[in-house]
Amino acid sequence: MLRKGYRYAIILLWKIMHLGNAITAHDEWKTAFRDAIASHETFDAVTISADDCCELGQWLYGEGRRLFGKLPTHTHCVATHKLFHLEAGKVAEAINAKNFADADGMLAADTSFSKTSNALTAAILRLKKDAASSPGFISLIAKLSE
Repeated sequence: MLRKGYRYAIILLWKIMHLGNAITAHDEWKTAFRDAIASHETFDAVTISADDCCELGQWLYGEGRRLFGKLPTHTHCVATHKLFHLEAGKVAEAINAKNFADADGMLAADTSFSKTSNALTAAILRLKKDAASSPGFISLIAKLSE
């Protein structure tokens, strides 16, 4: 059986390495919005607009902040994630108001939604790189390997 510290380090490493799942989850909003436009479904725009309701947001404000909150890339990722959810909320509001053409236009390339989505992907990748090479994480791994 693994010592508690080893288990914690493995879980932490797994979470850092799986930040890519957050990219996929946020990219899937575009598909969900297009499907909703086609089927005239609605969304909970308030929840979508909140950046602390999804798994990434909960991690960024919780364990991610505790472990990596001093990294500039963490601060940047939190800010970019917040902007993404605000833009996603605007798309959801347009869909809910049955402004389907407007909502579809908001999903096009070079729009605020598209730009913040791309910026979020870049921010997550930078945070993932910095977190995995942060002094605190490296020292934790070193202690556990003694």
